[in-house]
Amino acid sequence: MQQDTVWGLDIGGTKCALVIGDRQGNTLERRQVSTAQYASWETLVDTLLQQAAGQPRPLAVGVSCGGPLDARRGLILSPPNLPGWDEVPITQWLKQQLHVPAFLQNDANACALAEWRYGAGKGCQHMVFLTFGTGMGAGLILNGRLYEGASGMAGEVGHMRLAAEGPEGYGKRGSFEGFCSGGGIRQLAQQHMGRDLSAKELVQLAQAGDQQARDTLDISARYLGRGLAVIIDLFNPERIVIGSIYARSGQWFEEKMWQEIRREALSLSHSAVSIVPAALGDAIGDVAALTTAWNGLEEQS
Repeated sequence: MQQDTVWGLDIGGTKCALVIGDRQGNTLERRQVSTAQYASWETLVDTLLQQAAGQPRPLAVGVSCGGPLDARRGLILSPPNLPGWDEVPITQWLKQQLHVPAFLQNDANACALAEWRYGAGKGCQHMVFLTFGTGMGAGLILNGRLYEGASGMAGEVGHMRLAAEGPEGYGKRGSFEGFCSGGGIRQLAQQHMGRDLSAKELVQLAQAGDQQARDTLDISARYLGRGLAVIIDLFNPERIVIGSIYARSGQWFEEKMWQEIRREALSLSHSAVSIVPAALGDAIGDVAALTTAWNGLEEQS
């Protein structure tokens, strides 16, 4: 008998998980495997599906995966952290295996949907989600629905150049991702402190009173504010939700971030927005995959 549940696949370069969840975003069952131990994507996904054998058939399956991908055609297009996943027809394959609808979203869009439906963006009509983790990407909720753009590439804010020179991210020096990502912050630490430090290690030094560490974080915070000012002027959101590094360490960014926003953005726009940390924490990947399924069903109806 089919129950009111969906399945989600959270696909990553290190691990992949299959989750079963309800309409409230609760994870009822979860199975996880190491990505690298499987020779092909078919074997990996089939292993996860076999581990869910005996569970009631879902209403739909949602897949959250890092890009590049083609969400409309359900194709995963050779993500750099998934070697061998070349033009993978993931939604078609899942439909054939499970005989239910299947939907695909890049991880930034999927996380935006999750935070909008169940997390810090709940109740908003106009919300932007920023990843601020390994990379910098955005998911856009505009007029109460996900906005994907003409070719599904909306929200690639990490590619915006914020300075003529600076740390490199998204293949571009001085980009938003260069200044505001885990890799970018590591480059800033190397440039300004002569040390190879992760964002977590840099924050720990700042907490211990290291002024160089604080100054380095201030650079990232100022460019975070400049990037957000562009987003605020373009989309006039009521809320911006920021994940990962900001969600864990926002106190080291907030003051300088807001100084730049007030300097750069239109006052009527920045006065209408709140900027908050993501609320779903470590569960966001699971909830994002589940929400991709629920959102797909709603868009289909």
